[in-house]
Amino acid sequence: MKKIVLVFSTAAVLALSGCADMDTTQQRVLSGAAIGTVAGVGIGALTGGGLLWGAVGGAAVGAAGGYVYDRYENDQEYQRRENNRYRKPHNTKPDKDRY
Repeated sequence: MKKIVLVFSTAAVLALSGCADMDTTQQRVLSGAAIGTVAGVGIGALTGGGLLWGAVGGAAVGAAGGYVYDRYENDQEYQRRENNRYRKPHNTKPDKDRY
């Protein structure tokens, strides 16, 4: 039991440290692929289909979903920056000419 825990914890540390140099797009696509793989294997096991094809299909769909989500988030960030770009800065001091 201790060997299994050691192997899984070592694998988790290596997997997480491998993502340190990735940009957000790569991280989101990889996360989507990992989630899709797990979901594909789960669906394949529940339906009695092949686990390998479930994993491959889930990874492909998850990676595409991660990429689409990244594009959406990048577009939202661009919109926020554009809206703030033309916004008049908030003046905290009252104008002397007004009073």
